[in-house]
Amino acid sequence: MTQLLKKWLTQGPFAQQLISFNHHDLVTGALFTNQVAYFYEQLLAAPEKKWLLASDASDLFAVGLCAALLAGKEIILPANIQTGTLSELTHEFDGILSDKPLCESHAFILLKKELSLPNKPWPASEAMGDLVLFTSGSSGEPKAIRKTLTQLDIEVSVLEHTFAEHLPHCSVISTVSHQHIYGLLFKILWPLAASRPFLSEQIEYPETLSYYTALLPNLCLISSPAQLSRLPKALEHERQLRSPSLVFSSGGPLSFAAATGINQCYGHLPIEIFGSTETGGIAYRRQHEADEPWQVFDRILIDQDLTDGALLLKSPYLADDEWLRCEDKIEPTENGQFRLKGRLDRIVKIEEKRLSLAQMETLMCSHAYVEQTALVILPQFKSQLGAVITLSELGRKVLQEQGKLSINNALKAHLLAQFERVTLPRRWRYPDILPLSTQGKRVTTELVELFNHD
Repeated sequence: MTQLLKKWLTQGPFAQQLISFNHHDLVTGALFTNQVAYFYEQLLAAPEKKWLLASDASDLFAVGLCAALLAGKEIILPANIQTGTLSELTHEFDGILSDKPLCESHAFILLKKELSLPNKPWPASEAMGDLVLFTSGSSGEPKAIRKTLTQLDIEVSVLEHTFAEHLPHCSVISTVSHQHIYGLLFKILWPLAASRPFLSEQIEYPETLSYYTALLPNLCLISSPAQLSRLPKALEHERQLRSPSLVFSSGGPLSFAAATGINQCYGHLPIEIFGSTETGGIAYRRQHEADEPWQVFDRILIDQDLTDGALLLKSPYLADDEWLRCEDKIEPTENGQFRLKGRLDRIVKIEEKRLSLAQMETLMCSHAYVEQTALVILPQFKSQLGAVITLSELGRKVLQEQGKLSINNALKAHLLAQFERVTLPRRWRYPDILPLSTQGKRVTTELVELFNHD
């Protein structure tokens, strides 16, 4: 495995390399180089060290990212650019590099596509910059995760080594944001380093996805469980004439039903990536069967805390070579693989009894009526437990024929195999889909909102 990303950032793209595209615009290596050089000079002349980077357009984001890295700046990547998010981070950055004004009190460089720039060489960097991503910590406050170029380069090289044979001359399209580690790696850094063009827009609708799959012969789709679980229905569960060569999913668990639905429409199973902002990618799998074990990436070492089954991790993507405890419970299998058994940090008290929400969700999902489950504490009902469940085809049939009370009672009886009656959910909701963000994360506020109305 070579230093793909570092080598590419040092040399820059070839003049004719296709960097990005959309339905009306192409960005070549020559244009990209001129753009990066233009913003590199502005950043180099600016005394501010920490720059918040934000742009909806992936081509402009990539320009700003490369320019800031080459200028040795510290790049701050917020989870989003909502006013509340930026106000929490305002002391974390000195300047803003964006395609829209965000905070008046900071230095500002406007990211825009300058088409009449003089030809300039790719900037030579004396010291590359770092990235700081912000994610929600266990307390809900933004948590800073620093990533050096060396860490990112190792991960990009491992991804190329693992999956390159499945990606012949692919273009990359994405339904997820590049502001998060998954989209940053899979849509921006890896495609740049491996000379694969990427779509500069974020795909929001199945119709747009179908447009590009019909237009381009080889595509790699970067998506999340939230979008992939809805896609088969949008495609009417029919086999598509043109399909992406490869589909990636990350950000949360992908149900077996969603995986098989994608297989039915596209002719192959999506590749799921397990990891986090802090750890980077840990393992991957294709769900040929329900609860398929995870295969650890090269250069990753795992172990298990025997006291509670927690995943222990050693990874070159981390800041040091120490073992990191993750709050994911695992079950090791043969050949160094493992199964996920839920989160260990989702322990709550119901009627003064400690309860693992992850354990209860796992048991609930083993019932024939259930496809996906999310349990939430309902503060408006004196901390009762609420269950949000998407039903399987059988479950929907029973719901239609026998009603909600019959489903409730069947699931309660199922849960009593492991849990005391006083800890069981008091309120039940059966939406068509779970409320998930575009990153595949559960949106707790939207889950709780389901219980505000009978």
